Amino acid sequence: MAIITEEMKGVASQTRLFAVATSSKDGVPNVVPITFAKIISDDEILIVDNYMVKTEANIKENPQAAVSCWALNPETNSFVGYQFKGNATIEYSGKTFDDGYEWVKSKRPHIDPKAVIVVKITEAYDLVPHK
Repeated sequence: MAIITEEMKGVASQTRLFAVATSSKDGVPNVVPITFAKIISDDEILIVDNYMVKTEANIKENPQAAVSCWALNPETNSFVGYQFKGNATIEYSGKTFDDGYEWVKSKRPHIDPKAVIVVKITEAYDLVPHK
């Protein structure tokens, strides 16, 4: 079932910095800014792990994650954005890892990604308040 709409994909493609939130098994939250994240299907977001320590540890303890993205709508000069929630898995090899690795290397050759995180989305929310 498609959870991520075409409009959401458009906003994500314009996003320069994603907020990725995780928490430990004890509920201690952690939020990190991520440059290398993108939607890869109608219900998955790819996040490339270049330097993560707490995020990686949290996902191993508690796979629940949230990802937010936002962009400026030039027509209205206001921000639009979305929050996605789901279950995260870490991949250290395989096609998805290889694709993420090559994506980062094409943009920043000096960085060597150590893993990718795939968040399987179960919920999506509009960040714009509606009256």
